[in-house]
Amino acid sequence: MPRTYPPSMIKELMTKDEVNHPSHYTTGKVECIDAIESALTSEEFRGYLKGNILKYTWRERGKGGDESMRKAEWYLARMVRK
Repeated sequence: MPRTYPPSMIKELMTKDEVNHPSHYTTGKVECIDAIESALTSEEFRGYLKGNILKYTWRERGKGGDESMRKAEWYLARMVRK
């Protein structure tokens, strides 16, 4: 089931995408996540994704709030696709 967002969040997501394609990870021709995946075995990359899911879920209350949960969701979706 696709995720729906309130109208106020849609505007923010359309103007900057710090969850799916953060500007600090998308400079150059290769996105950082793709380089990491290429450098690791499938099992190692799955562990990397799981670690990031845990990290963003863990810090949700103390630092990132909803954005941290969207990042955890992004890593989970990437892991499920693999």
